[in-house]
Amino acid sequence: MTRLKRWLGDAFGLTFRLPDGVVIVGDRPRLGTDLYHAFLRARWWASLLAIVIGFLLVNVAFAIVYSLVGGVENMREGSFVDAFFFSVHTMATIGYGSMYPATPLANLLVVSEAIVGLLVTAMSTGLVFAKFSTPTSRIAFAPKVVISPVDGVPTLAIRLGNERGNFVVNADITVTLVRTVVTKEGQTLYQNVDLRLVRSRAPALARTWNVSHRIEADSPLFGLGPKELLEKEIELTVSVAGTDETTVQPVLARHRYETTDILFGARYGDVVRVLPDGRLELDVRKLHDLVPTEPTDSFPYQYQPPKDSPSTPVE
Repeated sequence: MTRLKRWLGDAFGLTFRLPDGVVIVGDRPRLGTDLYHAFLRARWWASLLAIVIGFLLVNVAFAIVYSLVGGVENMREGSFVDAFFFSVHTMATIGYGSMYPATPLANLLVVSEAIVGLLVTAMSTGLVFAKFSTPTSRIAFAPKVVISPVDGVPTLAIRLGNERGNFVVNADITVTLVRTVVTKEGQTLYQNVDLRLVRSRAPALARTWNVSHRIEADSPLFGLGPKELLEKEIELTVSVAGTDETTVQPVLARHRYETTDILFGARYGDVVRVLPDGRLELDVRKLHDLVPTEPTDSFPYQYQPPKDSPSTPVE
């Protein structure tokens, strides 16, 4: 049942995906308070299904009234099926055939349904256009964060890229570290610290970009190993904000890394190589490949790939 509720919430945009292990207490469902954003968050098939269901429900409501009131010529007495099809003809402005309103009350209902039909059409058109025109990002984040020596300094790296064939212009990248801190009074706090990046802005984010943070004396990660990261419950949140050069619309993306996603003694595999004719080849299939690094006296870590996952050979 829990999986079904989560699936329905994700499909129809009724819930935000929360990190595993987070339990919300005291929050009541607010289905009718923000339907517009729920519609935009829902999947396309779920949004269109909601419009179809809404259209059918409105016609069912009018069909019940028509079957009770009558006044429609050639409609079988008490026939819900005839009343439903007459309602659809009225709301969709298909045009009357053998059935048509014959009494003042029936004509009044037709006028009411015509007004409702105009409102339903306008709202459906607006919602579909808003959903269609909402800018979406296809920023790909590497599933793992790597830490390895670069010029003798331990450096945290996160690889990301634009899966579209264009550029994200003036992409601002922020990496925020979340850690558990206990104050002198014994209060447990979750502290957010922005990491100082080697370069936090990409003038034109294309297929791949490595975000780097040098772990020096002023870094909150200085002197921490895998064990200390687990103890402090270190997590990382990466956010990207830029402008899509094709649509000139804002592009936003974010990704969250848990402590177990941070690997020591590994680097990302090379995705660029020079072809014999001098051209550059970018192999996006290697975007998430990992390569173990050699341990040193100052950085005695080496990533051990799982036996069931292929690793990129060291070139």
